[in-house]
Amino acid sequence: MNVARSTDPDRIGFDPGRLARIDDHFGRYVDDGRLAGWQIVVTRRGEVAHSSVHGLRDLEAGTPVEPDTIWRIYSMTKPITSVAAMMLWEEGRFELTDPISRWLPEFADVRVFDKGSALKAYTVPAVEPIRVWHLLTHTAGLTYGFAQTSVVDALYRAAGYDLGVPPGLDLAGASAGMAKLPLLFQPGTGWNYGVSTDVLGRLVEVLSGQSLADFLTTRILVPLGMTDTGFWVDQADAKRLAALYTPHPGTGRAVRADQLGAAALAPPQCLSGGGGLVSTAADYHRFTQLLLRGGELDGVRLLGPRTVRYMTRNHLPGGGDLASLQPQGFAETVLDGIGFGLGFAVVQDPVPAKVPSSVGEYYWGGLASTAFWVDPAEEITALLFTQLMPSSTYPLRSQLRQLVYAALVG
Repeated sequence: MNVARSTDPDRIGFDPGRLARIDDHFGRYVDDGRLAGWQIVVTRRGEVAHSSVHGLRDLEAGTPVEPDTIWRIYSMTKPITSVAAMMLWEEGRFELTDPISRWLPEFADVRVFDKGSALKAYTVPAVEPIRVWHLLTHTAGLTYGFAQTSVVDALYRAAGYDLGVPPGLDLAGASAGMAKLPLLFQPGTGWNYGVSTDVLGRLVEVLSGQSLADFLTTRILVPLGMTDTGFWVDQADAKRLAALYTPHPGTGRAVRADQLGAAALAPPQCLSGGGGLVSTAADYHRFTQLLLRGGELDGVRLLGPRTVRYMTRNHLPGGGDLASLQPQGFAETVLDGIGFGLGFAVVQDPVPAKVPSSVGEYYWGGLASTAFWVDPAEEITALLFTQLMPSSTYPLRSQLRQLVYAALVG
């Protein structure tokens, strides 16, 4: 299944000449070696206005990006896991205010970092339990070891939680290990990007009685026709997987990162609901269309429309933005003017972020510079796929927004 342009862009309000700027601009990233290749899809009102590929999926092999190229989507897994959880919520399996220790007892007595260093950390008891909504909004106090912005991050790395989990742990074991580490803050009092959605994936397993892979496959991926999305790429499709790259510290040119990239070629021991999936543009396009249509696509309904609207409102404490709740740290987004819902960043005010988004637009991205957004006001979805990590290397996401919204004239 490919995503080809299906309509005349000007019929749905896009200037074709202005859309052409997208390929011209991002083509320069390939021409000067900063990116190996990329794929971009833009839709409006369910019709594809722009779809393009450029460059190579594997520089060393000389193989081009093709419409069915498979990409590591890393944290773009999070919205899919969040939808899985909210499907169970719609079935009455839990309330958003429920303490997660009801099903994950290892989180019953979590502690919060108070002061000290990674060598001698002082902690205090949590005064509020971690609740399900804290996982969905990243307000639980959990973090990422690779973020390297706090003492708690260092404690994660020391325990083996860096870009992955300690060897030999499945998702249940990893979740139990995370529960032993101190929280960055009292649950519900701040925002910090971290392993919350991995723990949420474990909650999906316990509530459903299925592995996360089986739940996602049977309840989301197969019903939606997302046949190229999963936790690894089998041998038959391995040639379609794009290579993973990092920037050379001196030249900025893309340098192959096979040690990390090879992980996608075998079944993982730990199923990461926060960052483990690979996918294609066609598959993720179907996921964004499901969201845009309020939880239904081609007769398949996964969520009710009120649930999707509720998920994509700002749920941060006090209605604040990310900048007010996380003054420092790593995230797949700018912070000013941006709220967070149940699995998505949400634009509260586009002016502080300095991009011409619509209020209510929701989105997320992945560590290898992939990104998507859904704009309900303009009925737009957009997808960007490439394989350069970290995602903070170049301002690809904001530039794509500039170009897409500059092309919207009707």
